[in-house]
Amino acid sequence: MEFRLELVIVPVSDVDRAVAFYSEKVGFVVDHDQRVSDDVRFVQLTPPGSQCSIAVGLGLSDAAPGSVKGLQVVVDDADAARAFLVEHGIDAPEVQEFPWGRFTGFRDPDGNEWSVQQLPAWRG
Repeated sequence: MEFRLELVIVPVSDVDRAVAFYSEKVGFVVDHDQRVSDDVRFVQLTPPGSQCSIAVGLGLSDAAPGSVKGLQVVVDDADAARAFLVEHGIDAPEVQEFPWGRFTGFRDPDGNEWSVQQLPAWRG
């Protein structure tokens, strides 16, 4: 039995602002943007190289915008990832090093929090 995580809903207050942030600043690919009705809009975005996407939209969740904490993406180089984020106008903290990896991160305009991890070399 396989259980593949393929989609995470990220609650936002302004769909267009969120789509612009994730696509233009962070570099996620907009897979599709569908308005199902006046009350439902579904936008799926995927980080480059990821098998899991996020969805932002209207009528997708009762969760408060900005309430998602602990989302994590993995990169080959945390310093390069931070530089990319900063160059695109995103406030990303200095890279911190821990035995379990090197980390930076960012928040979207609503405050949803992302961690960006470079896996340690021993993980191979």
